[in-house]
Amino acid sequence: MMLHNRARRFSAILAASAVLAFSSPAFSQDVTEGHLKAARAAVAAIHATDPFDNILPQAAAALQQQLIQKNPDMQELIGRTVSEKALALASRRADLEKEAAMAYAKVFSEKELTEIAAFYNSDSGKKLLESGPAVTRDLLKAADIWQNGVARDLAQQVGETLAAAAKATAPANAAAPAAGTEPEAPKN
Repeated sequence: MMLHNRARRFSAILAASAVLAFSSPAFSQDVTEGHLKAARAAVAAIHATDPFDNILPQAAAALQQQLIQKNPDMQELIGRTVSEKALALASRRADLEKEAAMAYAKVFSEKELTEIAAFYNSDSGKKLLESGPAVTRDLLKAADIWQNGVARDLAQQVGETLAAAAKATAPANAAAPAAGTEPEAPKN
């Protein structure tokens, strides 16, 4: 479980790094048109922005539900208006694609981006994208089991060593009275 939390924290750090990269005013000036084109190809090949596809539909559905709860008599108008306005905003998806391409262009050279796109457009790259989440799930499960086993075995081995050390020193300590106690009087 700790490994899973570390993976989630690492993802959060990557996202924060991307936000910081977007806020840097200088990097957009350093990217050539060819570099940006290679970045767009890599972003498309790795489906970098696919996880964000549902943001607008989910926001529209939530807004529609909220408005209908407040104004049930306007359900038809609300539904039509929310759909119309959401469709009008759909074109802004290109802004995300551009920002994603800029983020990749900032980190990778044009040559690297071309190689990334070529790999992820290959059969092996497509299989990695398709099967990667399942492999990652299995790896996290295996790492969790491994982590628990290592921790258990470490605790057991340390416990055995400490118990053996305590047992070895026990006869010497048994002959001497404990600090602050008086020895027992001999019995007749």
